[in-house]
Amino acid sequence: MPNSAAEKYDVLVLGAGPGGLAAAVSAHENGARVLLVERERKLGGILKQCVHDGFGLMRFKERLTGTEYAQREIDRFHALNIDVVTESFVVDIQPTDGTYLVTTQSAAGMCRYECKAIILACGCRERTSRQVFIHGDRPAGIFSAGTAQYFVNIQGKMPTKKCVILGSGDIGLIMARRLTLEGAEVVGVYEIKDAPAGLSRNISQCLNDFDIPLHLSTTVTEVFGQERVEAVAVEQVDKNFQPIPGTRQVIDCDALILSVGLLPEIELPNMLALPIDPATKGPVVDQTMMTKAAGVFACGNVLHVNDLADWVSVSGEAAGRSAAAYCTAPRTWNDNATALQYERGDFLYALPQYFDPTASEPLTLYFRSREDVAGKRVTLDLGGEKAAFSKKYRRLIPSEMEAVTVKEAASGTVYQLTMHN
Repeated sequence: MPNSAAEKYDVLVLGAGPGGLAAAVSAHENGARVLLVERERKLGGILKQCVHDGFGLMRFKERLTGTEYAQREIDRFHALNIDVVTESFVVDIQPTDGTYLVTTQSAAGMCRYECKAIILACGCRERTSRQVFIHGDRPAGIFSAGTAQYFVNIQGKMPTKKCVILGSGDIGLIMARRLTLEGAEVVGVYEIKDAPAGLSRNISQCLNDFDIPLHLSTTVTEVFGQERVEAVAVEQVDKNFQPIPGTRQVIDCDALILSVGLLPEIELPNMLALPIDPATKGPVVDQTMMTKAAGVFACGNVLHVNDLADWVSVSGEAAGRSAAAYCTAPRTWNDNATALQYERGDFLYALPQYFDPTASEPLTLYFRSREDVAGKRVTLDLGGEKAAFSKKYRRLIPSEMEAVTVKEAASGTVYQLTMHN
């Protein structure tokens, strides 16, 4: 039974990055009483430390820095006087009789909240050095790109004078430029795959414009140093990512910065025992952003790693609308919802994983191609007389996500994404 001491809300939003802020505003504007729960002291998520621009082109029709984008969302949130608690960690979520009991821990102690719906907006995290299996010592000076960004942009401290960057993810590319501007020497960016992982614009603006070399099919295989990184070994790799004999080089440096990928933060989804899609690494949802747990919704980077904060906000708004609607008209997961089908050889992933023809929320489809391809047509079949979506793309690359909103989705027994000539 619900705890009588628990404060009651319609919707609890867990996470105050761009997705959580948009979800909280959307749920509030659709009539729900909302509480936003954030584990950090300030709202805004990772955007607080993103001083580079390129944000908001779609949402605000302006080129904003990450901090400017976050502040606009924060100002909009505060203008509505929505309840918020910060520096609070969720330690337990228990389903009760048609509601959820959420327990949080903060410096003030433990608090309990009873709600009808939950929106998971807990974002993503970086892969660590322990997840890339580099041989050698474990000295100081091995940083994730996000940690290096926090040191420079938030704390005003330089973590390196001469570094090697492993991985060509966007944060790593941006930090290659940022560290160069602050006076550090970036020896090079090394990518194990034969194509860069980051956006094309970041390759151009962060590496090419600063003459920072990008080495493809090359990886760091060993770290040297006792107290502090002194050098790293790099080697070229074959198509199976195995080092090629005779290509080993040792590079003197005082830091190794890792930009080797992001993963959805699924601690809370695991707490709720939600099914996880092995392709996206995030919870399975239908087009309303509802997971297989009735009343639990997810949005943004906890679902899949987006390439633009704008799309994170869009999914947050959809989750907020759906959660507010659920509070007035609860529904369970539709076991007859149609599962998305696509060729794994053509697409890295696509979502939502299910289409529920009985739900009113418009369908926004997100997908990434597995390979760099040109002149391919992508078609979405929902079982109607004609395709719900069909477009020929000049180029599709894995580093750039595609998003398509289908406003009039036909109901049917087919939910299939295909790529063809």
